[in-house]
Amino acid sequence: MKQIFSLLLLLSASFSYSQSYWQQKVDYTMDIDFDETRHQFEGKQKLVYTNNSPDELSKVFYHLYFNAFQPGSMMDVRSLTIVDPDRRVGDRISKLTPEEEGFQKVNSLKMNGKKVKYKTVGTILEVDLPRSIKPGESVTFDMEFEAQVPIQIRRSGRNSAEGIDYSMTQWYPKMSEYDYEGWHANPYVGREFHGVWGDFDVTIHLNKKYTIGGTGVLQNPTEIGKGYTTEPVTEKVNKKGQLSWNFVAKNVHDFAWAADPDYKHDIKTLDNGTRLHFFYQTDTLVENWENCQDYAVRAFEYVNKKYGEYPYSEYSIIQGGDGGMEYPMATLITAHGSFGGLVSVIIHEGLHSWYQGMMATNESKYPWMDEGFTSYAQHDAMDYVYGKNALNPHLGAHRNYHFLVMKNEQEPLTTHADHYKMNRTYGISVYSKGEVFLDQLEYILGEKDFEKTMINYYNQWKFKHPNANDFKRVAEQTSGLELDWYLEQFIGTTNFIDYGVDSISVCDKNTTRIHLQRIGDMPMPLDIVVTLLNGKIKTYNIPLAVMRGSKTVSKYDNYEVVSEDWPWTNPTFNLCIDEKIENIARIEIDPSLRLSDVNRKNNIFPEPEEKKETE
Repeated sequence: MKQIFSLLLLLSASFSYSQSYWQQKVDYTMDIDFDETRHQFEGKQKLVYTNNSPDELSKVFYHLYFNAFQPGSMMDVRSLTIVDPDRRVGDRISKLTPEEEGFQKVNSLKMNGKKVKYKTVGTILEVDLPRSIKPGESVTFDMEFEAQVPIQIRRSGRNSAEGIDYSMTQWYPKMSEYDYEGWHANPYVGREFHGVWGDFDVTIHLNKKYTIGGTGVLQNPTEIGKGYTTEPVTEKVNKKGQLSWNFVAKNVHDFAWAADPDYKHDIKTLDNGTRLHFFYQTDTLVENWENCQDYAVRAFEYVNKKYGEYPYSEYSIIQGGDGGMEYPMATLITAHGSFGGLVSVIIHEGLHSWYQGMMATNESKYPWMDEGFTSYAQHDAMDYVYGKNALNPHLGAHRNYHFLVMKNEQEPLTTHADHYKMNRTYGISVYSKGEVFLDQLEYILGEKDFEKTMINYYNQWKFKHPNANDFKRVAEQTSGLELDWYLEQFIGTTNFIDYGVDSISVCDKNTTRIHLQRIGDMPMPLDIVVTLLNGKIKTYNIPLAVMRGSKTVSKYDNYEVVSEDWPWTNPTFNLCIDEKIENIARIEIDPSLRLSDVNRKNNIFPEPEEKKETE
């Protein structure tokens, strides 16, 4: 009876947890009057904010990202004091003149028609409400603001190095996220973003010479033209010589756009009807832009089938910014590089539509889920579109991660994005080690359960804010394995993996004992592949005791799960196999190269002669 009661409590707790998830909602209506002669604009913003939390809210916070581009800002000081500053930033912010810097100024703010008290603290607007917003209540904030677009330094700005007039990202006062952890009103120092799910209705009044690409669906293409429609166009130009662009985006958490008078606009349509928009300058790189489009189409269609279908009707690939940066339904990328580099960035940023666009993790707290998951899917998709069929398309990530280990520069992946001691450590950690996390998870779960995990993750968490534990639980529920140890060890520590085949010996005349060592602190299950002199291959899987099971499918034939688990406390393990020692040609730990073992020399027995000669 006690056991039954405990089980009921467990099920009840599980059900309660699944039912307790909530997220806030925002609905923006914005009208922007843009003066390109001064690089400034005035805006009116109506924001309907719905408090779906169980808490009463006496304050709210807005992000004012443009304020980072001012001498003396936290972003400026961080760039001046970090060991390896981003070359795009360096000391440039400290040298901005008043005409070059950025700002966002709130001129008035009301909640349900009543004035509120607010103050600007760097890149955050702190707002004291006239009364609390109750759970389940929706209120309306009306704001008037003005802004100046900074010269292009990082992500947002004007007059980029490639000659793009305006890269308009993080350009509007943006409501901070409030979730189960509380407010996330973090100052902007150049890293990542976190936004509230909602709808956007944005009207931009801009000189008619410009073409705009960005988030959302253009509502008035026959008044605009610019490649958006094949129907007859009647431009509606106001007294200021402006066109009024009206974009609507449903169920997104940000809104970005770019504008340039020289954009060429192409459209490609996917099998499911989604339209891919390409905005680029017709300079010497026009062939790259024309040739990359089919690659983008193939990548999107592949990912639609493998990781879940892209849910929006439009996606825009826009030349702009200072590298590559993802936004809902759009990305801004630079193009003055190789064709392969352009394709790579397009695929990477496009795949952010899944990892951060739909599965919208707090990328400041979990940047490895944002960048690492995207990098994994990117290299998977690139292997497909180029037809390489590589043994492991993620080996570059493993090499980068091993470099960090050998340099002794690791920091736990639980480190907040803003607080990594070095930009290099941040980059390798969140992109490469984050990618390795998924590659190894496929190794742990087996190929079929891993693929099911990624689809189940998409189905359960699209249009939400999952955290690391949410993803782990999907993997556990899909595979039936316990994975706490993997998340704790690989994400929460800097422990690394190093296993080796120490030696072999005779058990009896018909069996062989393989002596295995765990040299690194990070435990992992092992695939041991034994090749016999007659060419026959046998594979043995040694699970960890803490997994409470093993994968059920392997890449290898003659797959056998060893009956005895390897306890993580034990530095050695003896594997006995039913083969005579004289019949064994080779023993190797993980020939698939998915196990990120920092020293693969000791993974093979006997060690290849060519390796001995080069040492």
